[in-house]
Amino acid sequence: MKPSKRSQVKDEVKRKQMPVAEKIVVISNPQGLHARPAELFARLALKFEADIEVIRDDHHVDAKSILHVLTLGAAQGTELTLQARGSDAEAALEALVRLVESDFAADETMRQESSG
Repeated sequence: MKPSKRSQVKDEVKRKQMPVAEKIVVISNPQGLHARPAELFARLALKFEADIEVIRDDHHVDAKSILHVLTLGAAQGTELTLQARGSDAEAALEALVRLVESDFAADETMRQESSG
């Protein structure tokens, strides 16, 4: 059974009242945040319930969307702010930071995520 509209609105209000976790990362991959890393990033973000945003300057995008992440045009050296709100926000940001810091070495990050 699908949750009622009222229930969805209540959940959204509750989520917006949760504190925001925030981390800053710098893209060190020589090719930047291109299609493959964006796909790995979004796929990892989807594993979490938290609402996760990636911010470059004043451009905010949904971390769970490959296309949105690609619109950031994050080349090597770009600083991105990751923000998450939800019950697993801290865990989500820790996993995403590990992925970025590993230069998008998905195997290692995904393995840590599965065992963690």
